[in-house]
Amino acid sequence: MKIERSLVRRTVAVAAAGAAALVLAACGGADDGGSDGSAGHGGHSAAASATASPTPSASASDTRGGHNAADVAFAKGMIPHHRQAVEMADLAPGRAGSPEVEKLAAEIKKAQDPEIRTLSGWLTAWGEEVPAEGAAMDHSSHGMDGMDGMDGMMTDQEMRGLRDASGEAFDTAFLELMVKHHEGALAMAETERADGAFAPAKKMAAQIITSQSAEIERMNGLLGKG
Repeated sequence: MKIERSLVRRTVAVAAAGAAALVLAACGGADDGGSDGSAGHGGHSAAASATASPTPSASASDTRGGHNAADVAFAKGMIPHHRQAVEMADLAPGRAGSPEVEKLAAEIKKAQDPEIRTLSGWLTAWGEEVPAEGAAMDHSSHGMDGMDGMDGMMTDQEMRGLRDASGEAFDTAFLELMVKHHEGALAMAETERADGAFAPAKKMAAQIITSQSAEIERMNGLLGKG
């Protein structure tokens, strides 16, 4: 009986050693063959490493905030554009002859003031220069890089005429000039939506297209051009 038990123990030990050798051989084969992209310990480790560590190009894109030159041009162009719209809207109280025009001016200022702050924040985060406040006053020479000059900005003469007007004359001038101004904003927003890469900027551009298109229709209605 002792001999039989000894034989059984040796048989089990030999079988276990053989199984261990097979496992080691399989692991070694998988590591050796990892270059062909087949599954195995080596392949799994590479996949895990790729998942855990972003590629250099992705990391660089994240650092830049995922924006491109079109996004920068949009922000740098829209800031002075919005500033001038707010400047025009500030003229309405005390000059507008129609409560509808005064209300519209207030709504334009309420919508565009926060967008100026948002656009300025993006430029600062991107390491770009925010247009100086005086840029909004240089009406006659202002132009937007990358926007084909289609900005709808008012000239100094047009702004002086608006300041000097009141009542119905102010209403007509304000509406006609603001329609032109909005059309310039739509052109810039369409360019951003087509060429931009920064999702929040593209979203703002889409919102500008929607809101200002509706305001153009509203202003044309007030002008009797419906």
